[in-house]
Amino acid sequence: MAQSAVSQVSLTVPLNSDLSFRKSVLKVHNISFREKPWVAVSPLEVKARNVRSRNQFVVCMSVQQASKPKVSVSPLALEDPKEPPLNLHKPKEPYTATIVSVERIVGLKAPGETCHIVIDHGGNVPYWEGQSYGVIPPGENPKKPGAPHNVRLYSIASTRYGDFFNGKTASLCVRRAIYYDPETGKEDPSKNGVCSNFLCDSKPGDKIEVTGPSGKIMLLPEDDSNAVHIMIATGTGVAPFRGYLRRMFMESVPTFKFGGLAWLFLGVANTDSLLYDEEFTKYLQDYPENFRYDRALSREQKNQSGGKMYVQDKIEEYSDEIFKLLDGGAHIYFCGLKGMMPGIQDTLKRVAEQRGESWKEKLSQLKKNKQWHVEVY
Repeated sequence: MAQSAVSQVSLTVPLNSDLSFRKSVLKVHNISFREKPWVAVSPLEVKARNVRSRNQFVVCMSVQQASKPKVSVSPLALEDPKEPPLNLHKPKEPYTATIVSVERIVGLKAPGETCHIVIDHGGNVPYWEGQSYGVIPPGENPKKPGAPHNVRLYSIASTRYGDFFNGKTASLCVRRAIYYDPETGKEDPSKNGVCSNFLCDSKPGDKIEVTGPSGKIMLLPEDDSNAVHIMIATGTGVAPFRGYLRRMFMESVPTFKFGGLAWLFLGVANTDSLLYDEEFTKYLQDYPENFRYDRALSREQKNQSGGKMYVQDKIEEYSDEIFKLLDGGAHIYFCGLKGMMPGIQDTLKRVAEQRGESWKEKLSQLKKNKQWHVEVY
């Protein structure tokens, strides 16, 4: 049986070029993902192509573009279990996986560095969309000499079939955590994030200790293929939603034919900070009746009061629609830094009161109906 897979393209682009230049390279070379047949590419090929040096950056299309027709996936046996896999590998017995690729996915004007990291688990750490992997960075815990580091949890940014559609990889979206001394303004490496820096510095072929998968709160409900899913993310919190959307719009899964509405709100600092934007924009073009996509760029856009535009401002902008959809049974998801929730909760409470409703009662009902899904860190 012929199987569709990813169209792989490698382009050498100057490292100091900005994001718009890197995007334009694809246009200059007239690359079409719609007109050319899919070509199967193995993770090993990506390892060979994912090369970095001081003066150049090789853009490997591990972050695939959406395309019609949808992509065939395997093994379909991953659809058989009725319950999600949970804690197959625990901290005392982690699974040793392999780094396939590490790709910077933000422009130079983004505050900080965010990487898309593909991990080969060989099919031994299966997961469902919305779950997380635990990662144990190498070295010992400074607070417990002789003991390994604590597990760090990362939301998985791919479907159960992975970026190569073969069920053997998982992808993470990781922002490098760097600490700057508030007095000197200089970086203090001793306080940098141990795991995020390990992951962003990894090279193809490096080994990585993973645990899990874990989590049930963010699982994508599939009992109703025509349901409405409202997804609200800040920064790398978009990870699980990328998995949802690939399953809905990119992959051909015989048991799941999505015909509902997916609405993504993504909050980041600026245009260069947008994550997977080309992928989401392609869904918007191909499935305008089933996908909506709103961006909140805090350093570039203004809200209705003239202040910075945050995701809660976008929620307020579309509050009537959102509340009507929730009344109709829509699921709403929140993922990102825990600091996002107070502002969002305040906005929803204010909107509810304007509508003559009690937010406390409404929230209680949403939770009771399992429409409310939150994963913050």
